[in-house]
Amino acid sequence: MRKMLLAALSRLLQGPAAAGRTGAISEASRVMVASRNYGDFASEATFEVKKCDLHRLEEGPSTTAVLTREEGLHYYKTMQTIRRMELKSDQLYKQKIIRGFCHLYDGQEACCVGIEAAIKPTDHVITAYRAHGFTYTRGVPVREILAELTGRKGGCAKGKGGSMHMYTKNFYGGNGIVGAQVPLGAGIALACKYFEKNEVCLALYGDGAANQGQIFETYNMAALWKLPCIFICENNRYGMGTSVERAAASTDYYKRGYFIPGLRVDGMDILCVREAVKFAAEYCRAGKGPLVMELQTYRYHGHSMSDPGISYRTREEIQEVRSKSDPITLLKDRMVNNNLASVEELKEIDVAVRKEIEEAAQFATTDPEPPLEELGHHIYFNEPPFEVRGPNQWIKYKSVS
Repeated sequence: MRKMLLAALSRLLQGPAAAGRTGAISEASRVMVASRNYGDFASEATFEVKKCDLHRLEEGPSTTAVLTREEGLHYYKTMQTIRRMELKSDQLYKQKIIRGFCHLYDGQEACCVGIEAAIKPTDHVITAYRAHGFTYTRGVPVREILAELTGRKGGCAKGKGGSMHMYTKNFYGGNGIVGAQVPLGAGIALACKYFEKNEVCLALYGDGAANQGQIFETYNMAALWKLPCIFICENNRYGMGTSVERAAASTDYYKRGYFIPGLRVDGMDILCVREAVKFAAEYCRAGKGPLVMELQTYRYHGHSMSDPGISYRTREEIQEVRSKSDPITLLKDRMVNNNLASVEELKEIDVAVRKEIEEAAQFATTDPEPPLEELGHHIYFNEPPFEVRGPNQWIKYKSVS
């Protein structure tokens, strides 16, 4: 095999003209990378992950994680796609193509990708308004997410939901009221139990919502009824512009359930998140009731696009997290250092992702806006058409499911 490769490289490098030498070298590089794809890479590797802090649990998730090459490439591409999609959203917002509320997820990619890697497509997810990443991991294409952000007919909510209200099968948003998705998530978990489905619901909220009274009421009901619900606090250290230390008397969010067991997880490590959520899902499926999880993570952007994000934290703090704890860089280094992928291969993924994002942005800026007569559509699912009152009693809109 090596002799054949050397012969191929020799022929490529002996081009007739110096002008063709660059193309030959490029082709040679491609041949070398392609050959590694099939022969030299390891099929899997085992990694040590940070031990989770436990509350009312004797045993926790595994501290070792097996990562296959196929999984690693998938996780890398998914996280890179979310990162690039959010950066493109930032650009479109600054160009005033995206309007209104817009909360970006870059920095927190390991949370949504690690969660999706640990659950089944039939399981249920509901989150707050920083929802673009979860919308993508639950199966909505980038072009539909960006088209929803720009208010176009091809958006996943037909251009009527915007940044905070995106949905797909077994994903219930995108909710704009702080903390309100948590009791809704418990309701979904109740339905799973009532209909005797072996499914779980993951109800996500931020550290800023963690002090809401309705969350504690929900904990109580979920524990009484042993609901298969994982309550996940994405602690990105700031609720809007207020640090967790200034907002909460106790920042041990994983202990907030008191009578409900809890885990505190490194939310910047996709493998740590994956193993923790696997453990939590198995716990709930076994009929043991709910579990509270805290994912320690970080957002690079401000709370929303109206927040520059540097009035309550320093640029140096953000840069330190980027340099030491970036979830995409952590995964990339693991894969390259353990021969699961090459730098060149990952660069090719980066190029492909950028191309996909640019094409999606083109669609999102050229697709037509929904017509006014569809304003009342899709209020209910599978219901006969009915009329909806407009701004005054003489204006009526037809609603079609």
